[in-house]
Amino acid sequence: MSHDTRKYFNFGSVTVLILLALSYLAYTGVQDSKSYYVTIKELRGMGDAAYTKRLRVGGNVQAGSIKRTGRNVDFVLVENDQVLNVTYSGTEAPPDTFKDESQALADGKFGPDGILHAKQLQAKCASKYAPQQPQTPANPPPQSTPEMNVASSAATAK
Repeated sequence: MSHDTRKYFNFGSVTVLILLALSYLAYTGVQDSKSYYVTIKELRGMGDAAYTKRLRVGGNVQAGSIKRTGRNVDFVLVENDQVLNVTYSGTEAPPDTFKDESQALADGKFGPDGILHAKQLQAKCASKYAPQQPQTPANPPPQSTPEMNVASSAATAK
């Protein structure tokens, strides 16, 4: 093998190794960040497959179920007639909107103990998602009085 051929072969080998390493890192990064949204009922029907996937489960926080210990929070999600125990142990404190009967979305792994071990927690603000109620206008139109009607008809007659 000549010197130039060996140089191109080494350069090509290093390029291929770098591309393989980057491809592996990209693939594993996508696999780690991928999560499946399921309802509580669907989660119960998944069987052993639920233990291997990262899941997102939503529902309403059951009143009186929130128990805080530092940054860890234990609570119960309710959806229709289904309940799910959740333990949140993320790096951030739960959001301010996380409270009894609020809508919450927990992201984590379901354990054989029947508890969703969440690493991320989102709470929806009820006021943003509730239908807007009809309101009285802030500045109602002025009520016309008989004096105003006489003045305006006199002005149009001229």
